[in-house]
Amino acid sequence: MPLVLGVDSSTQSCKVVVVDTSTGAVVRSGRASHPEGTSVDPEAWWRGLNSAIAEAGSLDDIAAWSIGGQQHGMVALDESGAVIRDALLWNDTRSSRAAQDLIDEFGASALAARTGLVPVASFTITKLRWLRDHEPENAARVAAVALPHDWLTWRLRGFGPDNPALDELVTDRSDASGTGYWNPATGEYDRELLVAALGHDAILPRVLAHDESVTDAEARRVGAGAGDNAAAALGLGAAPGDVVVSIGTSGTVCAVSATPISDPSGTVAGFADASGNFLPLVATLNAARVVDVTAALLGVAHGEFSDLALRADPGAGGLTLLPYFEGERTPNLPDATASLSGMRLASTTRENLARAAVEGMLRGLGAGLDALRELGIPLERALLIGGGAQSEAVRRIAPEILGLAVEVPEPGEYVALGAARQAAQLVA
Repeated sequence: MPLVLGVDSSTQSCKVVVVDTSTGAVVRSGRASHPEGTSVDPEAWWRGLNSAIAEAGSLDDIAAWSIGGQQHGMVALDESGAVIRDALLWNDTRSSRAAQDLIDEFGASALAARTGLVPVASFTITKLRWLRDHEPENAARVAAVALPHDWLTWRLRGFGPDNPALDELVTDRSDASGTGYWNPATGEYDRELLVAALGHDAILPRVLAHDESVTDAEARRVGAGAGDNAAAALGLGAAPGDVVVSIGTSGTVCAVSATPISDPSGTVAGFADASGNFLPLVATLNAARVVDVTAALLGVAHGEFSDLALRADPGAGGLTLLPYFEGERTPNLPDATASLSGMRLASTTRENLARAAVEGMLRGLGAGLDALRELGIPLERALLIGGGAQSEAVRRIAPEILGLAVEVPEPGEYVALGAARQAAQLVA
């Protein structure tokens, strides 16, 4: 049976899996690291993708492939197909003022109705406004705007500065729905909002349906791809009633919905998913790194950190950590800082500090579940994934904080597996 390849080009690394479509088994894999930072030269992603594919045995025997990738990042291209400046990633908060400017101009309710989103610094539309305001010469050069998975798909299909066919850029509903200038209810770009952000119109990737495909230079079938959260939900087989709670560099809470969601408060982003449905999502900037930084502060490895947290009573003796170490996206507090409160002689222990870190991180995600409930989205089961889900303390404390039955699937590259599942549908 055919082999298919799925990619997860994330903030930190590129992961590739090769899947046998007859068994669903991963038969080969590859991985490459990405540079740190919130502003990155996309060529680093291209090098990482090629390295990971080579480690996974090349594309030679692959029948179809698809790419999942980090959402929102702004890849600005000139008319020659060259990248104009480093991409601003989802976790770059310099465009927080631009987000407020757009809200002031159009109104939060109107933007939510038109795009499913109320702008925050994460979304592409705010990064384009920042570019217009702070680098007008670069903004004027922009001929096309792509997201990370769009651009990597374009490059791997054989396009780029040596073959600058900008009209060959393609994307999918899930990633388009995270830009802030696409309407998930109508499936159309909102050109007025794009122009308001960038200052002029530009080529945008054609939005493919979840089961639509294009081809690469070797006539292999190429899936539409997906944003990372949508690809992970597809890889997990998430269905209505499920909420996927991912604890990685960022924290996300997303649920599958048959109908589009509009939240004028901006707490819930009304994304589309990778199966033709919708994926209302709440995201936090502070997730697994909350545990990382607290474990480092305590001078312990993650296993010992988990033991410390589980030796403390629920509530950590009144010790509370508000974990806004990197500002925060939800709530929209880009300049916030972390704080530790409730310190008394009796409560200020290593065990309580570890427990407070876990509870603080999970409370941020729990607030996301509450926001989904308030919009009438049924939640029956939480699927806990990501690096943070491997902590025993996180797994055991999560049901108390989230108020749901929690299942922890076997560790896996679910974004890459979701992309592979999409590719497999093309050769079934």
